[in-house]
Amino acid sequence: MALYTSASGIGGLLPEQIHQLIVQPVQRDSVAFQVTTLVGISTHSSKFPIVTADPAAAWTPEGQEITPDDQDFDELEVTPKKVAGLTIVSNELAADSNPSALSIVGAGLVRSIVAKVDAAFFATVTANGPDGIGGTLHQNVDIGSGITNTDVFAEAIAKAENVGARLTSFVTHPNTALTLANLKEATGSNKPLLGPDPSVPGARSILGVPLLTSPYVTGGDIWGIPQDYSYTVLRNNTSLAISDDAYFSSDRVGVRATMRVAFAFPHETAVIRIGEPDES
Repeated sequence: MALYTSASGIGGLLPEQIHQLIVQPVQRDSVAFQVTTLVGISTHSSKFPIVTADPAAAWTPEGQEITPDDQDFDELEVTPKKVAGLTIVSNELAADSNPSALSIVGAGLVRSIVAKVDAAFFATVTANGPDGIGGTLHQNVDIGSGITNTDVFAEAIAKAENVGARLTSFVTHPNTALTLANLKEATGSNKPLLGPDPSVPGARSILGVPLLTSPYVTGGDIWGIPQDYSYTVLRNNTSLAISDDAYFSSDRVGVRATMRVAFAFPHETAVIRIGEPDES
């Protein structure tokens, strides 16, 4: 959809403002960025070591040689994929010096990029995009006939701890979060099952783990995510380009934003999915 002078000006759309206009808002608004560890790279791909076997330790008599042993490693290579957004504005609007147009144009591009990033993160595979959390060899917690208490969340936390990980967030669909919010601790109690997160006013937590929402999570699913073993890989060449070449005859300019993103889960069994059994 094109923007015209009835909106506001877009003076100041300069390449050096890319980080402020595009990168920072995406990192702030994207759930994928919030629940993972961000890794910025300037190369084509990034490699993550996977420890397949720890070095063996042994009780050793005083003064005796310590028997050496090596760690066994595998490697996960991740290549960021391009997500791009394009909006069209009139040259009159582009010439306007009102800086508020930075927010108008940038916010639309950011919303589009955030939507694509989060949709890919919670998917299994995305055409031309990165592989998501749905494709991991995650552990599952069966909700049975439904969630009525915090038992399934305690089980998820324990499953992660059994493989040496700590869940730092739960993420679910907003409708599922509403269902959970309406649950009470016990029959006859008015105390909600979900507790407030004291570190973030208005936020929610379950057994001390923050609960976030995303419309791109499959309804009924709840993902337990360990930030230490979940990564968003961001290529450092995010670009913002402005050109009137393709729109010369209509006196307009195109504003294009591109970002290269991928996700890495080097310890897949540390990721926990709460929900109905996966389809085989």
